[in-house]
Amino acid sequence: MERKQLEYFLAIASHGSFTSAASSLHVSQPSLSYAIRGLEKEIGAPLFRRLGRGVALTSAGEALLPSARRVVQAFTRFQTEAQRVTQVVSGRLDIVTVTTLAVDPLAPLVGAFRERHPGVELSIVDPENAAAVAAAVRRGDSELGLTEHGIDAEGMVVLDLPEQELYAVLPPKTELKPPGPVSARQLATLDIVTTPPGTTTRGAVDNILASVGATTRVAVEVTHRAAIVPLVLAGAGATLLPSRLARDAANRGAVIAPLKPPATRHGVLVFLPTQLSPAAQAFVELVKEWEASTRAP
Repeated sequence: MERKQLEYFLAIASHGSFTSAASSLHVSQPSLSYAIRGLEKEIGAPLFRRLGRGVALTSAGEALLPSARRVVQAFTRFQTEAQRVTQVVSGRLDIVTVTTLAVDPLAPLVGAFRERHPGVELSIVDPENAAAVAAAVRRGDSELGLTEHGIDAEGMVVLDLPEQELYAVLPPKTELKPPGPVSARQLATLDIVTTPPGTTTRGAVDNILASVGATTRVAVEVTHRAAIVPLVLAGAGATLLPSRLARDAANRGAVIAPLKPPATRHGVLVFLPTQLSPAAQAFVELVKEWEASTRAP
């Protein structure tokens, strides 16, 4: 039994699909299938059963899952100690983050991290919603997670990230006349392009409108976050975005304006209070340095 086989097994169990697991591991699906067949032969029982386009664990797979996680974690701890001796930061770092935090602050942080540690390969995953970030870190799918402040992170280490101001992002031919701030009552009169309930973008809109007793007038509800700005530019409605995303939209022709009163989003970095890999620890230290620099006078 090899470490690679157990890592492949855990990836398939997490993704529920050979195809998705192969993509996340950057290996071919035939190689993945071959490794799992070898593991099943050694164990003497099938580990997965087919369910349409996906797979589910068999009873043998369920029984193997906790042990496989412990073995892979033990390998990681061994590698961590070896790298501490040599002072080399390398390997792979898995980060799960909500989309808006992936753009800012994660993108510049990753750029700075890669300059310091070019030997580290990073994998950045987009979850269904903010709560799914903490769940992925708890399961061990990712070492680090960036999510919204206020999400249940019991039992985890939580580092605050600087607040980001939210802006109204309006179609190019909007009837409102910024650059003056947009009030919550004005926002309540607009058709909104947003993501489904339970997502961070939708929650920000709903909370601001609820403060003036209004509900969101959803014009387009879209799960593909990358489509939000194109839809606004096409005149489908308005939306709310953090400052950096809003500025990018303005460069593409959207009209942006601050909110009155101002509204912000507050992100956090979360991870388990266990021994981190050298790559994850180096990333945490970078975040601490960056957060401290933003607070410096």
